[in-house]
Amino acid sequence: MRISQYFLPILKEDPANAEVVSHRLMLRAGMIRQQSSGLYTWLPLGLKLIKRIEGIIREELNKVGAIEVMMPCIQPASLWQESGRYDSYGKEMLRIKDRHENDLLFAPTAEEAINDLFRNNIKSYKELPKVFYQMNWKFRDEIRPRFGVMRGREFYMKDAYSFDIDERSSKESYNKIFVTYIKILKRMGLTPIPVRADTGPIGGSLSHEFHIIADTGESDIFYDTGIEEEILANEPDVTKLKSLYAAADDVYNEEEALARKNGQLKQHKSIEVGHIFYYGTKYAEAMKITVMDATGKAIYPHGGCYGIGVSRLVAAIIEASHDDKGIIWPKAVSPFDLSLLNLHINDDQCSKICDQLYTTFSNLGLEVLYDDSKASPGYKFSTHELIGIPKTIIVGAKLAKEGKVELKDRKTNNITELDLDSVLELIKKDL
Repeated sequence: MRISQYFLPILKEDPANAEVVSHRLMLRAGMIRQQSSGLYTWLPLGLKLIKRIEGIIREELNKVGAIEVMMPCIQPASLWQESGRYDSYGKEMLRIKDRHENDLLFAPTAEEAINDLFRNNIKSYKELPKVFYQMNWKFRDEIRPRFGVMRGREFYMKDAYSFDIDERSSKESYNKIFVTYIKILKRMGLTPIPVRADTGPIGGSLSHEFHIIADTGESDIFYDTGIEEEILANEPDVTKLKSLYAAADDVYNEEEALARKNGQLKQHKSIEVGHIFYYGTKYAEAMKITVMDATGKAIYPHGGCYGIGVSRLVAAIIEASHDDKGIIWPKAVSPFDLSLLNLHINDDQCSKICDQLYTTFSNLGLEVLYDDSKASPGYKFSTHELIGIPKTIIVGAKLAKEGKVELKDRKTNNITELDLDSVLELIKKDL
């Protein structure tokens, strides 16, 4: 994409209303713009981040047999009245009426909708287990939206729901998604800490949150240092992870923590990016959902639900990966694969090299942000440091005469001088 044809409204100054790093940098980098309190328009650069994250989540869930659906954002209140949650959910739920005075709501989550889909289409144990997931917009009317997309009212979420014949198999599904979440977040360059948590309005008897360590986090978590070592293993062991102490602040028990710790017990600020629940037959019983078991008996299926805040993850990654110049995107989620800077747009040799590289990389399937603007070199440098794309190729008049360019690594700030063949080979190896 040529910047001259793109929409990238960069802000030179820090916005006055931005309280945390991610909010400030997302506004400055032209990723979002506020529409109203807790409501944001996602601009092209920000939307690309959502799509990259969405792609990783989809790949990993598909690997474990999860099936993608898409349910309506607007749900009938009658489903929530069946489950008993319509009145108890609180003011966070946006309740509305249609022209026929039917009660509707903008979904904050979709347990009722997926259970209704299940009961109308699945009748036998032979069709289980099943895991359905979707990615779409949710709404919770936060009393005090803040921190940009970290705690907005509208948010983009991946929610998944499992259905099994009994508790044992349901907890196997729970553990499978538990490990999948670790893989998803590790692919994004993060080190997730899974902690025991309260089940809240979802209900059930088992729950884990997945947190990212960040000084600006709203939560406090307590965890054994052995957790981090296990997470960094190639194939994390669920049994071992659950044997080590890790808890959110609302369920923290000091005596239990000291009795169960294996190494050093840490307390740290963090950002919750995912939450999973085993809720057993809670919704099946409330909504009278049964399947036939192997003996022909009607039984309640066991269920679980699994959420990841996709839009929140964009902010969480920034909180975990930035410096005083701007964002540092991990390679897997970067909105573009490469930045290409033409420092002297009126220089024929610079433009020739840039056009050649842009065409070559595009033909290789790479997404390149080509800065062909008439801005000064200083402005271009600061803009691309702010945006945070991992690799930047810099084409200046002096080196262009020698058929050379510079390759800059955003994370290390190292700059390497290379001829065109060498830079092509390096980029190809990195594919």
